[in-house]
Amino acid sequence: MRFSVLVTRASFPDIVEKLSEHFDVTDNPSDTLWTQQELIARLQGKRGAVTAGSDRIDATLLDACPELKAVCNIGVGYNNVDVDACTARGVLVTNTPDVLTQTTADFGFALMMAAARRMTESERFLRAGEWVTTGRFDMFVGGDVYGAKLGILGMGRIGQEIAKRASRGFGMDVIYHNRTPLAPEIEAECGARYVEKEVLLRESDHLILVVPYSASSHHAIGRAELRQMKSSATLTNIARGGVVDDLALAEALTEGAIAAAGLDVFEGEPQVNPALLACKNVVLTPHIGSASIRTRRAMASLCVDNLIAAINGGQVLTAVNPQVLPQACAPA
Repeated sequence: MRFSVLVTRASFPDIVEKLSEHFDVTDNPSDTLWTQQELIARLQGKRGAVTAGSDRIDATLLDACPELKAVCNIGVGYNNVDVDACTARGVLVTNTPDVLTQTTADFGFALMMAAARRMTESERFLRAGEWVTTGRFDMFVGGDVYGAKLGILGMGRIGQEIAKRASRGFGMDVIYHNRTPLAPEIEAECGARYVEKEVLLRESDHLILVVPYSASSHHAIGRAELRQMKSSATLTNIARGGVVDDLALAEALTEGAIAAAGLDVFEGEPQVNPALLACKNVVLTPHIGSASIRTRRAMASLCVDNLIAAINGGQVLTAVNPQVLPQACAPA
């Protein structure tokens, strides 16, 4: 039996074509953002789906799409997917970790540097023609990165790679906080040492967030935490929207409680809090931490391989809820 699958967002045509060798494929080359009801309508009769963070996969959708057996999400994060609801209904969920680690670490470091050195502020100044009339010696002075103290909240794969870049390439003193400390040999490889969260906030010249989003990490950085940071410090979020209280951050930036921020993720994205948009001392990017051609292709390819394996009974490489594999891969 030849099953049908859905690809919800535009992707690389040759990688989508790989699915066509196994299934009847409906894709979305125009990259239209579907409403929940439109998504449900397009999932009718589909055995599997390649999804993105913009697709909400919840109990209501699953109940309306009883033939769905595999949801393969592009990205490390999958907070758009109700994994418990999927598991209860025998629906496999996969994600795409590992393949984006280096690219995202690069981007996080770049975003931190852009915030510290006030790059977007100075670019707007230049584009507006203001450099012609104003050229003060102290204009756009920012914070040094080389030799500064870097704090990392969340020391998984990406956090560790950022630490290596910081300690080896920029002579930074790297401290981190995690649910549990890393093994001593990994700390040594990263050039990092564990501290309590309060120390991380108080001592960091630059703080980068790489912690996974969950109920326990919601607003892990809020008004109280921001007030514990140095007024000269920067905050960079490449984790997930919701880890930071965006309104509290906008207030802190406006009031000078911290010097600057670099944000690639937001609460309620793609909408961005207007208070953040009004801040001059923040670098804003539209969730592009993994957006290199090689990495995005690797993510799409892994996602497609997972979907083929899930439906055809092969080896699923990155299952989020592997306990449902026998059900998901069972013949119709």
